[in-house]
Amino acid sequence: MVSDNFVFTEEKIQRMSAAVSEAAQQLRAQSNILRQRGMNLPPGTVEGLESIHIALENIGARVAEQYNELTRLRALSETASLINSSLDLDEVLNSAMDTVLQLTRAERGYIMLRNPETGALQFRVARGIEQKDMDSDQFVVSRTIVQRVAETGEAILTTNAQDDDRFAGQKSIVGYNLRSILCVPLIWKEQVLGVVYADNSIMAGLFGNKELMLLTAFASQAAIAIENARLFEQARLALEEITGIKILLDNILASLASGVITTDAQDMITTYNLGAEHILGIPRSATEGQFFNQAVPEIYTAVQEALPRVRAQDEAIIIEADPVLPNRQKVNLNLRLSPLKDAGHTTQGVALVVDDLTEIKKRDAMLNVVRKYLPPAMVDNIRSIDQLGLGGERRYITALFVEVRPFNTFSHDLKAGELMELLNLYLTVGTEAVHRRSGLIDKYMGSEIMGLFNTQLNPSDQHAWDAVQAALDMTVNFQMLYQQMDEKPTVPYYRIGINTGIATLGNVGGTNRREFSAIGDTINLAKRLQESAVRGEIIISQETFDVCRERLANVPLLEVIPRGAIQVKGRLQETNVYQLLLNTSSS
Repeated sequence: MVSDNFVFTEEKIQRMSAAVSEAAQQLRAQSNILRQRGMNLPPGTVEGLESIHIALENIGARVAEQYNELTRLRALSETASLINSSLDLDEVLNSAMDTVLQLTRAERGYIMLRNPETGALQFRVARGIEQKDMDSDQFVVSRTIVQRVAETGEAILTTNAQDDDRFAGQKSIVGYNLRSILCVPLIWKEQVLGVVYADNSIMAGLFGNKELMLLTAFASQAAIAIENARLFEQARLALEEITGIKILLDNILASLASGVITTDAQDMITTYNLGAEHILGIPRSATEGQFFNQAVPEIYTAVQEALPRVRAQDEAIIIEADPVLPNRQKVNLNLRLSPLKDAGHTTQGVALVVDDLTEIKKRDAMLNVVRKYLPPAMVDNIRSIDQLGLGGERRYITALFVEVRPFNTFSHDLKAGELMELLNLYLTVGTEAVHRRSGLIDKYMGSEIMGLFNTQLNPSDQHAWDAVQAALDMTVNFQMLYQQMDEKPTVPYYRIGINTGIATLGNVGGTNRREFSAIGDTINLAKRLQESAVRGEIIISQETFDVCRERLANVPLLEVIPRGAIQVKGRLQETNVYQLLLNTSSS
């Protein structure tokens, strides 16, 4: 309505001005005729009409100017509302650029924003200018002006750049005929977010203080809209990142075999992954929004005492528990509790990682049973043994044979079961001594034990000394066994033989049944040394003595007795041997 009134008023003034001008022309013509007849118009009549015509022209110009200003103010208001109604940064910048050209009637313009991280100005949107042209000489002046406005935060207006002393000496002013230039800062909370630039090469004086004030006011509104849009974009990107991280975390939690349960400060379950559902047999839907002690009471009972320590002392605790679960019966679980912290390192709850050890425990139990029948090293390295195949490997080893107690020293009144039970006590002492020194029990032969040192399964650089120590341990432990059983043999029952040398070790047997064993003269000699010994003797070969000579000399209460060369069964040449005598009564 206001626009229509302005148009009506402007047209009416124009008609009045035209009528007055026409009347003045007619009176001027009539004035000449009247003078020929001796008559004259009243003085100042024509001049008065001409003055009225000029006044009406001025009024019309002012009305048009006010109308144009009102139109720009209305456009400013409408565009400010438009850009503040959008949170899309590109849309806001494009609307702002169009408004700048509409308000200033500039030929071209652009908006640059400051990079929040680097502080550098970045070209964002333009009209009449391509970004690739910004590096050309044509825009030396505009770049200088933009940089100055960005640094000072003060607008720059030049009505005729070619006559402006501030830009004297700039070749592009003359070369590119720049005249009117207007550049204002985009300021938000006393920070320059960027600049708005507009210029015109056609008309000098196109921009004035009104355009400067108008564009400055618009820039203030635009800066708020731009910052809001930028903050919204940052929030959107942050939300996308958080969503992506959450999806990744959910995928990781879903793929973990371990159960993961987290609780908040009130012990409410906040995370319960598929691993926990599988291990505990409790569906995730049954835990949502539930307290820890209600959702998984069996687990809560197992960790209840540890929870205050985890929260208060900021420490991780590992618990092994054997709860009876409703859907799985008794299970073996490893429970690791850790404090759950926020970004400020404040404990907000507890994270619980659940590992199901049930099958591992069953397997270990089975292996422990197997270890009672097979050498532990063989069980622990079963894959290495299998890779050896059928065949052998020559290796420098030490072999130990021990007869723990001859059968003829047991009472004839013992029943078979009683004899077996008593024999196992002696075999246990010998077995533990071999294992303690990293030996491998190759086999049991009635009351005898065959031990090997430095095989592929128990490599050692001091294997001869290990075997000797195992034998010395046996002498002490057998004496302890005699005391426990209230036996007082005049001479110890054991006979031990040790030899060091090259033997062939590997798997023997068929494709469906194999044994790991050792063969060769080294093994045979060790056995013959054990057989040549009398009760209570440890006999070692010359090879074993040579390797252990220095260490034997440093063993307290140990006497090494040279026994000279002896003839053993199965060997043509004589063999030098030594007896090891440990005074156990003094120890």
